Amino acid sequence: MGDFRADFTTTMTAPFPSMTISASGVTPKGSFAAAQATFLRPDPACVDELVALLRANNVGLVAHFYMDVELQGVLTAAMKSWPHIHISDSLVMADRAVSMAEEGIDAIAVLGVDFMSENVRAVMDAAGHGAVPVYRVDERDIGCSLAASAEARAYGAWLRKAADTPRSLHVIYINTGLDVKGRAHAAVPTITCTSSNVVQTVLQAAAQIPDLSVWYGPDTYMGDNLRSLFSRLANATDREVKAVHPLHSPSTIAGLLNRFEVFPQGNCVVHHMFGEDVVRRVRSEHPDAFHTAHLEVPGDMFELAAESARHGRGCVGSTSNILNFIADRVSEQLGAHTPARLQFVLGTEAGMITAIVERVEGLLKAADRSDIEVEIIFPVANEAVAIEHDLNLGILPGVASGEGCSTSGGCATCPYMKMNTLDALTDVLEAIGNGEDLAAYEPKKYTDLIAGRTAADIGCEPILHMRHFQRSGTLPSALVDAVVNTSSPTTLPSTSALQGRTVALRTA
Repeated sequence: MGDFRADFTTTMTAPFPSMTISASGVTPKGSFAAAQATFLRPDPACVDELVALLRANNVGLVAHFYMDVELQGVLTAAMKSWPHIHISDSLVMADRAVSMAEEGIDAIAVLGVDFMSENVRAVMDAAGHGAVPVYRVDERDIGCSLAASAEARAYGAWLRKAADTPRSLHVIYINTGLDVKGRAHAAVPTITCTSSNVVQTVLQAAAQIPDLSVWYGPDTYMGDNLRSLFSRLANATDREVKAVHPLHSPSTIAGLLNRFEVFPQGNCVVHHMFGEDVVRRVRSEHPDAFHTAHLEVPGDMFELAAESARHGRGCVGSTSNILNFIADRVSEQLGAHTPARLQFVLGTEAGMITAIVERVEGLLKAADRSDIEVEIIFPVANEAVAIEHDLNLGILPGVASGEGCSTSGGCATCPYMKMNTLDALTDVLEAIGNGEDLAAYEPKKYTDLIAGRTAADIGCEPILHMRHFQRSGTLPSALVDAVVNTSSPTTLPSTSALQGRTVALRTA
């Protein structure tokens, strides 16, 4: 027992796993990082096989940053030979799928959870590409704990409260089902948002609609983080506030806070893992590192990254925001012409490492800078340990499943995203080539009626409102009128009527 405790103490104080990127390659530290690094250099035969299937069947492929590392490695390598592969956050997946259809692709494969394929299908339909099939890669439901939060009775009760409040706007995270968006929009005027545009969406809505009440859901952590951010702005200078949004002042932000409601019962099981213990260790062990956090993480990690961001050493936002932040800091160092070692704490799903390595390694190689190293640190909770009896190795980083994370914190990997595998993708592509029935792999149709319109039709409308906002910087007049006049959103123009002025959006 004495030896066990000694080993346990050593493991508990061991450094977080990390991956160091240089112009010559990557160096992992710790078993979790080593597992991530294994698939950064995929088997060329696997890459060639995937490209051959995609080309033979003229299939475009859109994937999320949180894919399985093996699959991400193959996809990243395959992109060099087949241009119709795109890895991004959820909103841009749909935009890129539309572009692929316009370029002549015959079918789209979506690697993500079900709400992502539903969003792709809805946006494709709205863009006039309903004849281009969209496929998932698993016939089972590919769920999402956050999306499920908005399907609970509690969310419906919360929306009924919003519907009874004059001048209410429901801002729903895009990481929700299409039918949920539709039913919500039938109850309360609704616009979707992403983690990269939610701040501007809420502030622009409040600027356009006086005395607006904003109801944000279902992500409780993101909502609480937004409230924290707005609270800081309410106590900032007028100049600081206008730098965020030119039509606001500290007093208007303070007024908005009084009318900003957050659904209290929704979170992502992955981002839930970044808890207090992880943040305490990050503060102690990596105080001088750059700190990043997705807007969905709990308050402790968010506050750490937000505090660092105020000093130019952190980033809070979407996966794309985090990736671009890391790349920008590396680019700045390239201009300094001095040796350096940059450290970044990755406060989001570990699947992002493939995209980070690809971007950073490319920058270092292009500049021929062997004197710069970039270390990506995966924060793992103290409780994220497992005892390995068979190999006689004692305690290893990682819970018993080997995922390297726990409900107490860090090194998050999404079990739902990992349902998308290379074998599953290959099977679907072969089935397309063989002309097999793939109805089970299509996104849900949502043909049930809501106030005389299909759930898919009305559910697409909040997405199109967001796309209008992304393109123009303002909320569409139909949405504003629905809020101001407290009319039922089901009287808004149909999706087809909105299509012409919203579907042209392309996001970066």
